[in-house]
Amino acid sequence: MPITTPAETSHRIAIAGADVAYQLRRSQRRTIGLSIDHRGLRVGAPQRARIGDIEKLIHQHSAWVLDKLANWRERPAPEKLEITDGCEIFILNSPLTVTVTPIGRPRWQFAGDKLHLWPSATVNANNLLEKALREKSRAIFLERLGHYAPLLGVATPPLRLSSARTRWGSCSHHGGIALNWRLIFMPLAVVDYVVCHELAHLKEMNHSPRFWSVVASLCPNWQELRKELRALGKTLPHI
Repeated sequence: MPITTPAETSHRIAIAGADVAYQLRRSQRRTIGLSIDHRGLRVGAPQRARIGDIEKLIHQHSAWVLDKLANWRERPAPEKLEITDGCEIFILNSPLTVTVTPIGRPRWQFAGDKLHLWPSATVNANNLLEKALREKSRAIFLERLGHYAPLLGVATPPLRLSSARTRWGSCSHHGGIALNWRLIFMPLAVVDYVVCHELAHLKEMNHSPRFWSVVASLCPNWQELRKELRALGKTLPHI
């Protein structure tokens, strides 16, 4: 999970006759890295890296860039979750039955293995569900951060919820951590891996071998859980 930084700018480059836009994010990293997601080409680079060197690397990987961009364009949009009375969703690998009662003011309430939604003419069931799950995920994430931070010998960091489609967590240079609320659709062990990953950045603001050793000290089976995270990330429901 990348470390966040506000230094992000938009650029364009011609690759094999194609006009390609990319977002450049500068940080304290030591090397130039390329990634592709639903937003397009993303480039991470050191603060002092020259644009010429950055675009030279992009050209060196032009076939990979164009192939991955094509794959994203052809990928079907996630199917939107249809919220009806009595439907079932899975939270932390456990079933949660959703009841929908369109009466009164919009609100929600968790009650054991049920989530009661009261949508209105202005707030639909999907909007209420997302708000309810965000509230639930914040409580869970804070509890997991509070569990693992002392094991690492650090204070529990401030938490921010994110809603990115592909980034599950990030750690800022100021020590704050962002976690994707959609992690609530995954098993708790996977959530814990992401939490441990971001906490490890408080010790090592990079992805060096020392960083991964910190992750392993908190989450010994992190490699298995990272694979599970990547696989499940492609199947999450769209609210």
